[in-house]
Amino acid sequence: MGRADARRAQRRAGKSGGIRGLFTWRKILGAAFTVCLLGIGGFAVLYMLVDVPEGNARAKLQSNIYKYSDGTLLARTGEVNREIVDLAQVPKEVQMTFVAAENKSFYQDKGVDFKGTARGLLNTLSGKGKQGGSTITQQYVKNYYLDQDQTVTRKLKELVISLKVDQKKKKGEILAGYINTSYYGRGAYGIQAAAQAYYGKDAEDLNVAEGAYLAALLQAPSQYDWAVAGPNGKRLVQARWNYVLNNMVEEGWLDAGKRQGLKFPVPQDPKPLNGVAGQKGYIVEAARNAVLAETGLSGDQFDLGGWTITVNIDKKKQQQLEKSVETKLIDDLDTKKRKLDQDIQAGAVSVNPKNGAVLALYGGRGQNEHWTSNASRADYQPASTFKPVILAAALDQESVTQDDQEITANTRYDGTSKRPVEGSDIAFAPENEDDHDYGSVTVQTAMNKSINSVFAQMGVDVGMDEVMQTAGKLGMNVKGLDAVPAQTLGSMGASPMAMAGVYATLDNHGRKVTPQIVKSAVHQGGEPVPMPDAIGDQVISRQAADSVTSVLTGVVDDGTAHGSVRNAEGLADQDIAGKTGTSDDNKSAWFTGFTPDLVTSVGLFGEAAYPRTDDDGKKVQKGAQVTLKGAGGGGRVNGGGFPAEIWADFTAKAMGEPSEFVLDTDMGAAVAPPPDTSSPSPTTSPSEEASPSDEPTTQPPTTEPPATTEPPETTPPPSPTGDPTTDPPTDPATEPGPSDSGLPLDPGGNNRPDNEDTVQR
Repeated sequence: MGRADARRAQRRAGKSGGIRGLFTWRKILGAAFTVCLLGIGGFAVLYMLVDVPEGNARAKLQSNIYKYSDGTLLARTGEVNREIVDLAQVPKEVQMTFVAAENKSFYQDKGVDFKGTARGLLNTLSGKGKQGGSTITQQYVKNYYLDQDQTVTRKLKELVISLKVDQKKKKGEILAGYINTSYYGRGAYGIQAAAQAYYGKDAEDLNVAEGAYLAALLQAPSQYDWAVAGPNGKRLVQARWNYVLNNMVEEGWLDAGKRQGLKFPVPQDPKPLNGVAGQKGYIVEAARNAVLAETGLSGDQFDLGGWTITVNIDKKKQQQLEKSVETKLIDDLDTKKRKLDQDIQAGAVSVNPKNGAVLALYGGRGQNEHWTSNASRADYQPASTFKPVILAAALDQESVTQDDQEITANTRYDGTSKRPVEGSDIAFAPENEDDHDYGSVTVQTAMNKSINSVFAQMGVDVGMDEVMQTAGKLGMNVKGLDAVPAQTLGSMGASPMAMAGVYATLDNHGRKVTPQIVKSAVHQGGEPVPMPDAIGDQVISRQAADSVTSVLTGVVDDGTAHGSVRNAEGLADQDIAGKTGTSDDNKSAWFTGFTPDLVTSVGLFGEAAYPRTDDDGKKVQKGAQVTLKGAGGGGRVNGGGFPAEIWADFTAKAMGEPSEFVLDTDMGAAVAPPPDTSSPSPTTSPSEEASPSDEPTTQPPTTEPPATTEPPETTPPPSPTGDPTTDPPTDPATEPGPSDSGLPLDPGGNNRPDNEDTVQR
């Protein structure tokens, strides 16, 4: 070897020895140990620094579930379709499908799969994206405590929090959290929403095959949804389903024989989420407000979800009420040809007088078109539906007239239009409908014909303070209202809900009835929220309430509601009491009536659907109160027209078998007014009591109708309206004799808008 070769060999040997000197096994092991120590130390520091956080707000969001009285679903509301259920509500075999699908060692591990986590970290660093391998605990932590970001920091936090959660919580709590927070597709978060979305049942009713499908879905909810999956997606989800069940058999969680008999449970087609379209929105809003009032929660707190609210609404009666409004009102409106028809708003409430349950509710054309519920709005006059309150006050207080005569159904009053009331410091001379003079009439006839001058005087005789107090006791909101004679015309505001309560109290023999929309309200499986009692104290005497009921049967049998109600199909044999009402300027029209078991109040309200200028050049803002006159193609819209027709159609189909009132009254069933062929002089006492010979007869009445035609009804302003629409009878001072039902017959029938009064009835 030459010198040059020797030097090259020496350099090679030196270089090799240097590398070996630099990377010795000792140094490599030492470096690795140092890295491990640093990693352990860093993890220890991380473990101490990272606390288990509060659950993220979105993971806590749930739906609020609303159910009909029979338990069937009414609506789901909320940003997230989720209803958290306890693990005990999920069958054990269904619980185990999730363990078999995701984490067979769940009950033995410490909450973390270190290999899977390491693989996930490496994939994240290398940009390969999300990989499996997480335990059920880790997935729960990701869903409930963290977010779905795929970062190293988030994965390290997931690891630490999972270890701590596994130490603090029982496995059952973790599994429940996992199945309640996971997303299953079809907008369903949590197993309860998923069970409804895919199988139309509650989680507690799932079987093991259905549970295995839902567990399989979690791997790829969109791809594995049978309704939208392609051939490959269906093949994959079936394979995943089999994988889950086979794992259960291997682990001893499912009998092999039972496994062999299971068939793939094809889910139902997707259905729209149960929202609040149509009348549902009004029902949901009323129930929500009732729960807020009782719990003191804010709307934001309530809307976090978790509530299951069962309403008193009877599903069949609700459907019937909607149909009755549709066929008896909406079908007669033509909003394209008659712009005025756009202004008509309907509201109705039906109540069980024995327990106060709101059985049906109509709030308007749907919240997407009309947000305010017409069932609960109290900004329109109840008009003559207030007259029974005046009579109730008179009978309950055993009031007397200006001549010290006891007020009963047979008491006579002067029904002259615009006659000034006597005994009041406040002058008041109300006009009757069409300025019609009736002369001397009994209270019964005055109720049948809705004579304003009679009830104005009666209010003064009773004392307006007493009248307003009675109105409050019966359920009307009269706080802050002046006790003046003008209130006898029903000039305060009231809602169909309130008037249904007033008449339900009469129907319930004077015991207070407060309509209740909510049957029960429970938050996340807790104790039901105590709701107020629907049935209260005796607020007026039974005899007073029953006597008013008796008098109100006359309105139906021979008064302003006769044509639309008594003549309606299916109601001929049913005992019915009720009262029509038509307000000043025809801005509202009402019929509130009842049978022994069902009270329903129907109101129509004129509300400007669009801004405009009226015939007098006055600007009308959208939402302003306007007249109903002309809506539906007729004249006035009276209480005996559309409202009574809606009431009759609904009641005939919803009431069940005909029933009779059981009344404690000596006034008979609709006291018959005595015949009177004499014309009173202008000086006739306004409260002339009927003589003993004028008491109702027990002999069969004649069937011949009176010779005069009764005008329609409405509530006039204190001054004349000057809007006559019917011809006065030939002898306005003469009260007709009894009809075949013991009351003066209304031959006009008040069938349609033109056949009732324009002032208050």
